[in-house]
Amino acid sequence: MRVGILTAGGDCPGLNAAIRAAARKLLDDGHEPVGLLRGFRGLCDPALRMPLTRSALTGIVQLGGTILQTSSFDPYRDDGGIDRVRTAQQAAPLDAVIAIGGDHTMQIARRLSDDGVAVVGMPKTIDNDVAGTDRTFGADTAVQVATDAIDRLRTTAQSHDRAMVVEVMGRDSGSIAAEAGLASGADLILVPEIESPLDAVVASVAARHVGGKRFSIIVVAEGARLMRSEASGGGPAFLSDRRDEHGFVRFGGVGAALADAIEVRTGIETRATVLGHVQRGGTPVASDRILATRLGLHAAELVASDQTGRMAALRGREITSVPLADTDGLRPVDPAILAAAAIFFS
Repeated sequence: MRVGILTAGGDCPGLNAAIRAAARKLLDDGHEPVGLLRGFRGLCDPALRMPLTRSALTGIVQLGGTILQTSSFDPYRDDGGIDRVRTAQQAAPLDAVIAIGGDHTMQIARRLSDDGVAVVGMPKTIDNDVAGTDRTFGADTAVQVATDAIDRLRTTAQSHDRAMVVEVMGRDSGSIAAEAGLASGADLILVPEIESPLDAVVASVAARHVGGKRFSIIVVAEGARLMRSEASGGGPAFLSDRRDEHGFVRFGGVGAALADAIEVRTGIETRATVLGHVQRGGTPVASDRILATRLGLHAAELVASDQTGRMAALRGREITSVPLADTDGLRPVDPAILAAAAIFFS
């Protein structure tokens, strides 16, 4: 079998470990893995492909990023849909495709499967929000990076009697904010899944200050929903007006808006720090490498056994698979994590 492997959407730690595992398993079983470059562009353009030989896979398990590069290209939206894929298939046939990505990648994979392409999905994202799996690789590294940063910011906040707002990634899911906030002892955590009244957030910081707790750490996901009071007209207190090249909202800025509101209303010196893409980059932690490897091996097994139209997934401690149809929607932040963190909000 000739099997294409691609990475699509945003990069995250563990991608190279996943590529390595899937390709090595295919090679060991006598198949030919082919790297499809720049996400789904490589599926539509045979010129954007590379052989995944054993030498190409050597020494990549610990590397961040992806040797295959990535993009947010969607063949159904950007370039003629299934017709472009079929044209490429005629020029350079593939027997199956392993698509590594987040929720949008799984949506594309499902459409391809419905259109007759033999495809297997593999979930990755730092946001841990892909439905159908209990964990995505990349999430553990992002949480560790955020936790380390918050730990460092705590010392400067404490030294200067400041409130420190730390904005982390998470447009639809507050997983990073909740887990890193809990691990670092944050005083408040704001996530997209729960509306956060701006007045209540400001009042909480002020009450801590009056009560003798002279510094505060507020962790906020980039997609957090800060809300105005009814007396102030209601509705969101902050909305990003920026769009990416596809017209989607480009998140970011809620941390600075919150910091300004706290300082203006309370007089407490407040600083905002945006961690941004540092959460995506660098060396993956061991747990992400292990999960990516396990998922990659299983994805290769699914392809070899003609079990396409499915996504490799972690359920409990076991690696299994689910139909791509079961990946619709988003996996919300674990409410148990939020409940545990809320105990310390005082």
